Amino acid sequence: MNRKTRLDQLFNIDYGTKFDLKQMTHTTRDDHDAVNFVSRRRENLGVSAYVKPYQDTPPLAAGLISVALGGSYLLSAFIQQRPFYTAQNVAVLTPKAPMTVSEKLFYCICLGKNRFKYSAFGREANRTLASLAVPAELPEAFSSLSFETMEPKSDSVFGPPYELEVATWKDFRLSEMFTITGTKTTPVTELEGYGEGAHPYVTTKATNNGVDGSYNYATEKGKVLVVDSAVLGNCSFQDRDFSASDHVEKLIPRFPMNPYVAMFLTTVINLEHHRYNYGRKASQKRLRESNVKLPANGDGDPDWKYMDKFIKSLPYSISL
Repeated sequence: MNRKTRLDQLFNIDYGTKFDLKQMTHTTRDDHDAVNFVSRRRENLGVSAYVKPYQDTPPLAAGLISVALGGSYLLSAFIQQRPFYTAQNVAVLTPKAPMTVSEKLFYCICLGKNRFKYSAFGREANRTLASLAVPAELPEAFSSLSFETMEPKSDSVFGPPYELEVATWKDFRLSEMFTITGTKTTPVTELEGYGEGAHPYVTTKATNNGVDGSYNYATEKGKVLVVDSAVLGNCSFQDRDFSASDHVEKLIPRFPMNPYVAMFLTTVINLEHHRYNYGRKASQKRLRESNVKLPANGDGDPDWKYMDKFIKSLPYSISL
C-alpha cells in the first residue's frame, strides 16, 4: 500500500493568470504566436481557445499541470503541452522535483478520482487542494508503463487530431453488449497462502485500476470490464485473469473487445459516476438496466472500429 502525502509536498501550487477570455485577442492554433487558453472545461485538456500573448504577461510553461477548482468538471487535471494562460479558478501545479510524464499523468488521475468529495457548485477545491492526500509515489503497476515513448500528436495528452461528435451518439443498453455477472469473493488471507504472482487482486478501490496486489491465483477470466458495486460504480478493464474482493461485478463482452475499445468504454461508463453513491450502488440489476451513449455505425450498431481507431490516435496509446 502506497504511503500518502499532501499534494503541496509534491507540487508548488499557484492559481494561474486568472485572465478573462473576453479581454483576449483570439487566434488559431496554427498561429506562430498562439497561446493556449485553459479554462475549467474537460474537453481538449481544458483548452478552450487560442489567444495572442497578453500585454507583458509571459505564458505559463508547457509541461505544467492545470487543475479545475470548480464547476461541473472540478479537479479535472491535465498536462499542458504548450505554453498557456488560465481563466479564473484554475490552479497550476509545478513539480518540486523533476517528474516524468508518467508521474505527472498519474497525479492527474489521482486528482480526478477525488472529485466525489466535492459538489460542482457548492464545495469547491480552492482552499483544500494543497492538503489533498495523494500517493507519495507511483504504484509499481503504473510506473512500469512508458508514457515517454511517443510524441504527442496534438497539444493534449489525450487529445485526438479530431473532435468527438458526441451529439450524434446513440444510447445502448449495457446488457445488450455484455453478460453482467458477479465475481467470486476471495479473502486476502486465502490469496496470501498462494503467494505473490502475476494475477491482479481486483477490489472496489478507484485507484491503480482497482488492483490491490497480485497473487499466484485467479478465479476470473480476463479481457473483461469490472465495476465496483460498493461505492461509486468505478469501471476498469482487466486484461489478465484475476481474483476479486466482494462487490466486484463483471461485464463479459458479447463482441470482440480489445484493450483500445475497452479503454473507450471504461471512460464512457465512468462518466456515469454521478448516478451512484453509498445509498444507490451499481448493482447488477442497475447495470443491466443502464444505457450508455456510444458512436454508432451506419447500421445503428456500436461503432467498434471507430472506438478502436480513436484510442489508437491518442499520443500514448502505444503504452496500453
